[in-house]
Amino acid sequence: MATLVQQFRRMTWSELVLLIILLLTAAFLSLPIVFIVNHAFKPFSELFAFPPTFIVKQPTLSNFYELFQRTSTGAVPFTRYLFNSIIVVIFTLVAVIVSSCMAAYVLSKHKFMFKAIIMGVIMLALMYAPETVAIPRYLMISWLNINNTYLGHILPFVASPVAVFLMKQFIDQIPNELLEAAKIDGASELRIFFKMVVPLSFPAVATISIITIQGVWGDTQASTLFMQDETMKTLPYYITTLTTAAAGGNTIAGQGMAAAAGLLMFLPNLFVFLAFQKRIMETMLHSGVK
Repeated sequence: MATLVQQFRRMTWSELVLLIILLLTAAFLSLPIVFIVNHAFKPFSELFAFPPTFIVKQPTLSNFYELFQRTSTGAVPFTRYLFNSIIVVIFTLVAVIVSSCMAAYVLSKHKFMFKAIIMGVIMLALMYAPETVAIPRYLMISWLNINNTYLGHILPFVASPVAVFLMKQFIDQIPNELLEAAKIDGASELRIFFKMVVPLSFPAVATISIITIQGVWGDTQASTLFMQDETMKTLPYYITTLTTAAAGGNTIAGQGMAAAAGLLMFLPNLFVFLAFQKRIMETMLHSGVK
């Protein structure tokens, strides 16, 4: 406490004003998180109160009780959707890290024909929203005949332009002399990649891990388009059906369960981000992303 007071005393007026502005900005940006948490514990009367309430007045667990009660009576158990989501997230994460790291290393430290064209295609792919490639993805999945399989969930995420771009920008910061010295000592390309490039690029790996987890964990496109078997669908898809399937299609009756489910879906993303936020800042600093 004494150290904190001394730090405040050493600050100039401009630094103090900047600190206050940043604290107010952080408090403002945290309002959506506060709302999600409070919204999940609102009773039915507060969910549709006018004017809307931001902070819950009479918190209740009824929304979570209804959610778990409904999931226990479904044809497909809740644990099956959760299991599918966990499996898809884990294997997609591994595939994205391996493919993006290898592609970025080759693009950053090797010279070959059409390198500029490939980088141009990757940069162009950053402009496309997932919805614009839904039909090509569906045609590809159908052509490969991997509907109703875990591979049908994983494959659309493996080619990640954002992950390749961030990794390439980060690997560019690794001195070429360091890699050349390793080659002189007799290290193979694989040894250089796994023993030097990947450990040095861990901040970027952590960043693309967060981006991948958040994207895959909340994805409903694969379950909607590629999966006809209910047992192969993921948790986000099931949660989106709560508001429409509850009470015979009455979307109002399902809002409480949707609020509770939304909080449960949000918490893993929050915990993952808080655990790796320092690595994200390091990646943005070294990758030159403004």
